[in-house]
Amino acid sequence: MVSKKKEVLSKPVLTIQVGRKSISALLNEMAQTGFQGKKLGEVANIWAEMARQKDLTIFLGLTGSLSTTGQWKIIRWLIEKRYIDVLVSTGANISEDILEALGYHYYQGTWLADDEQLLKLKIDRFYDVYADEMQYRKLENTIYRFASTLDGKKTYSTREFLHQFGEYLSKRGIDSIVAAAYEKKVPIYSPGLIDSGYGVALSLLMRKKGKMIRLDQTKDMEELAQIAERTKRTGVVYLGGGVPKDTIQLSTIIKSLAKGGEEETPHEYAIQITADSPQWGGLSGCTLEEAISWGKISSGAKKATLYSDITLALPLVAHAVNEKVEKRSHPPDLGWVFRA
Repeated sequence: MVSKKKEVLSKPVLTIQVGRKSISALLNEMAQTGFQGKKLGEVANIWAEMARQKDLTIFLGLTGSLSTTGQWKIIRWLIEKRYIDVLVSTGANISEDILEALGYHYYQGTWLADDEQLLKLKIDRFYDVYADEMQYRKLENTIYRFASTLDGKKTYSTREFLHQFGEYLSKRGIDSIVAAAYEKKVPIYSPGLIDSGYGVALSLLMRKKGKMIRLDQTKDMEELAQIAERTKRTGVVYLGGGVPKDTIQLSTIIKSLAKGGEEETPHEYAIQITADSPQWGGLSGCTLEEAISWGKISSGAKKATLYSDITLALPLVAHAVNEKVEKRSHPPDLGWVFRA
């Protein structure tokens, strides 16, 4: 019993002392404390470890409307440095960054605003962030003009649609998330693409010009499953939950079922940052442990869940990873996806 007790009490909590230190050094210390501070440090450490691995494909699930809160250049940086290999995102995150990429701004506001007055002023509110509605229409019009160039007789996966859009933006110097993905050959999928400015733009294109752009999400799912199948090992980062998270999770299920359901090939690494709680039963708060029962996450996976606002955690974690891993030297080559 004494030896068992010593084993259980083998890792003392580190008491943090104030001093001059890097973000990564601080998070290393926090990983040896408790509560969500400990999880913040663990998330940074696991992401850095993923970035050092060979033959590991890193999927990022991105939810919400984070581009309006000053986060989109972090996502672009993750793509440019190949700290992620596949992005599955809401439509909002990969459209609302375009407003700033066009040279406009989001503005600091207050959640105690007079919203009737904002409506009269044509100001849109995202909690305590404001956008000029007329500038927001500029980003939707950018999507509209691009979509006007597409073949109305063809059916596109969202990955094909976004890759071509990335090329369109890149050639015009509009330095956005999808432009970076086009340049670095990082595939982007958006299972809820039309729930955003994309939906507005494509609907207006149909109404004004009678041109319908057809998107095939089954093709997306099949392609994601092929990525999981052709990749030796996978790791996941979930910023929030929702549809992007489960889309990535399901890729491992399809991969397994395609082989008769006998061979489980779950993710070897998994980290998530979420503000949702698990007890309500929704996927956004679903624990990584629950995903083990589905064969989505390996029982031996290195994993951590941080319950936090993403806008608090992501800048700290990204800076820590930048300090820990100078360069990701062995990202997988997914060029075959674009030749399919």
